[in-house]
Amino acid sequence: MNVSHETDAGCRTSEPAARRPTVTTRRFTAARACIADVAAIAREIPLFPVERSMRLAGLAAARQAAADPPALQRIGWAAIFMKAYALVARDMPILRSWLVRGFPGAAFGIRPRLATCSESVATLAVNRVADGDDRLLWARLARPDTLPLSAIQQFIADCGTKPIEEVSKRQLQLEMVPGPLRRTILRWNMNSTSPKRASRIGTYSLSTLAGFGATNRFHPTICTTSLSYAPIDAEGGCLVTLIADHRVLDGAAAARALAALEETLTGRMREELLALAALRPPAAHPQAAA
Repeated sequence: MNVSHETDAGCRTSEPAARRPTVTTRRFTAARACIADVAAIAREIPLFPVERSMRLAGLAAARQAAADPPALQRIGWAAIFMKAYALVARDMPILRSWLVRGFPGAAFGIRPRLATCSESVATLAVNRVADGDDRLLWARLARPDTLPLSAIQQFIADCGTKPIEEVSKRQLQLEMVPGPLRRTILRWNMNSTSPKRASRIGTYSLSTLAGFGATNRFHPTICTTSLSYAPIDAEGGCLVTLIADHRVLDGAAAARALAALEETLTGRMREELLALAALRPPAAHPQAAA
């Protein structure tokens, strides 16, 4: 339908009536449903964030030195933080622990307990694009504290390039399970004392958007603790956030963990990067090349 009106010159003009917006729909994928289930379960956990502003200029310089002259493999910040936190967890068993809830109505009133794994298992949040859509994958690495930074970096690179079926096979299987059963499986794993609990959920997670120039200071997690860090500024400053399950640890423990993390980053991690830099072949002299 057209509507007409007079202009200042007295001429009549016509224009189409305002069009109505259109709405399209598409299927809510199993991948998104699985993420939604994890986020919903995370809301049941009394999570709280603790933050620390770290001074990492020396670490940043050592990281740069390890890449100059250009190396075949540049060590990313995620690899550095992943290993450093696992080293901190060696001396803080609470960071390798989780709550095992009691069962209401069970015989003799079984009470909640704390389970502790003898080793750390890192869960890394990985963004992939598949069929034009963003996909959030969880990849797990056992004993990152025992691995060289180069091996951890290779693991992270594989998570971003290898087929999703290879990187997150178990997650794909979970996505295919009907929603109610999937949530039951997740809660069962969370409440398990089996060693498989660590391999299926992780003892801690790492999620960061620093590579996109952003930070996710409070994100859903079903691990006892989850680490995130902001982009490193020009002076080497970095805001690091530790999200923790208040049922398992308090703010003081989380603050001590962050202080120990900064000490590990500026100490042992810096030393490992400098050792990598020392192994790099010297840059060819321009005259020698001529």
